[in-house]
Amino acid sequence: MKIWKFSFLLLVVFLTSCGTQKNTSAHQQQIPPERQQTYAALPDFYDPDEETIEALPEETFSIVDYAFQFLGTSYKYGGTTTQGMDCSGLVYTCFLENNIELPRSSRDMALLGEELDLPQVRTGDLLFFKTDRRSKNINHVGLVVQLDDDKILFIHSSSSRGVIISGLEETYWREHFVMARRIL
Repeated sequence: MKIWKFSFLLLVVFLTSCGTQKNTSAHQQQIPPERQQTYAALPDFYDPDEETIEALPEETFSIVDYAFQFLGTSYKYGGTTTQGMDCSGLVYTCFLENNIELPRSSRDMALLGEELDLPQVRTGDLLFFKTDRRSKNINHVGLVVQLDDDKILFIHSSSSRGVIISGLEETYWREHFVMARRIL
């Protein structure tokens, strides 16, 4: 009887993980050429006003622009390419493209720069989260791509959905939010 239960458990785990993989692969898409590295072709919601553009370092827009080319990339632990990437891999790669080398883990990234209160956050800042209830360490990072009224939108690599844009006002992210930091 114990073997049956163990076999059943393995089958459930296998089917669950396969289902997750199918959902993730649905987000694997080729990034259209018009979305690659062109400010004019950024997603529809991305519309910084002139005051914002003038106030931010040039590298910020380059980093954010580069991050958008990874939208739809599947999640891969330790990944840093369009074949798959994790959250810190996305941030690491986007900063490195602009000759800014960051640590490879979100926990180590959270030690850099200046800690911010949420009203101080601007495009290009990093948001840090603790999503693992069993750990007390920061284990997730996202890059702020847009401030819209009371919404802070950030790009990140979700283990279930790949590289996506989420809002800090979403219950899950608000509950797991730890801090914001400015590197640039």
